[in-house]
Amino acid sequence: MRDQQLLSIRPELQLDTTASTPAETFQNQTLRQVLKFQHDLLVAAFRSYIRKRHGVYKALSEKGKLDWISNSLQKDQQLRQLMAGMVIGQFTGAEWEQFASNEPEYLRRLITMLIQRLQTVAEELS
Repeated sequence: MRDQQLLSIRPELQLDTTASTPAETFQNQTLRQVLKFQHDLLVAAFRSYIRKRHGVYKALSEKGKLDWISNSLQKDQQLRQLMAGMVIGQFTGAEWEQFASNEPEYLRRLITMLIQRLQTVAEELS
């Protein structure tokens, strides 16, 4: 029941995955959908993270902001776990099993996509 509810509320993305590897298929059919669905919450959580850093972000140049986003998600384990948890919590049971079977690769893809997503709204974060 929970799995069907989760799948029904996700945005549908029209992506061709016919020539994709299993990792690319999971990325496109699961990670992208969940990231899009959770976008507002992920942005709000990152804004909170910025506020806790006492305005350092606001003083940075445009490139500095992009680098700061990337460095924060790559180096702050607590932030990585929080953001990844927001995404993983939206997985179905089958998606969790697939994620767990190759966690390092899927987590790397997840964080890369999350960094890119936050960088596209970098100016709105401050």
